[in-house]
Formats: sequence, C-alpha cells, structure tokens
Amino acid sequence: MRQASTILTIDTPGRGFTEITRAMAEWLAGEGIGEGLLTLLCRHTSASLLIQENAAREVRVDLAQWLDRLAPEGAHYLHDDEGPDDMPAHLKATLTGVNLQIPVIGGRMALGTWQGLYLAEHRRRPHRREIAVHLIGE
Repeated sequence: MRQASTILTIDTPGRGFTEITRAMAEWLAGEGIGEGLLTLLCRHTSASLLIQENAAREVRVDLAQWLDRLAPEGAHYLHDDEGPDDMPAHLKATLTGVNLQIPVIGGRMALGTWQGLYLAEHRRRPHRREIAVHLIGE
C-alpha cells in the first residue's frame, strides 16, 4: 500500500464554483496509483467541496441561488466579524461539506459521466484556498 499527499492551492474569483477536476486528475496521474481512495479536505470554514454536474452551467447557477435563499445575508446573525457575508458563508459550507472521498479505479477518479469536482467559494471577495489531498492505494 502506498500513500501520497499534497496541499492544492486554489485562487477563487469570489463567490461561485471553481472546477478543480483537471487539477486533481493531473496530480493523481503523476502519483502512479491504480487502485485506491482519494480524499480531499477544504481547510476553510467559509468554502466547501462538491461533486456536481460539470456540463450545464445552469446547475451551478441554480445551486448558488438556492444556497443564497437558505442562508441569506442580513443583520440577523450574531457572527459578522468579517462582514455581512461571513455567517452565511459558514452556513453554506456546513450544508455542502468540506470533504470528499473518491474511489480511484484504473488510475482515474471513478466519477460519473457528468460529474466534476468543485471548490465552492461562499465569500464575495477573492480568496486563496487550500485543499489537503491524500491518496492511498496500490
């Protein structure tokens, strides 16, 4: 059994979804592990990770609008240390999750045809986000 790990740094343009599928696939290919498990952890509390539709952009637009309805900005939160989008960002990260586990089969992520990996930025301004990546397998 072999293991590999890295920290992937992603610059986000602000609120929205940044696809990281290609970056993960390239890193995975360089590790030479054919069968195993890939684990990703977003190291932040106001951003998250998702496996989602990667063909129709409207899916991500609808998802962002739905999250905004569930966790709207406003003065009704106690926690607003970094501005009005602070607490809603934490709520959105709670709803969508900060970790993913993806089987590796034949040296590739076992994603479905229309699935992609996304870093969801829940804050308005750009951020530099880190994703801890761990791969175990043979």
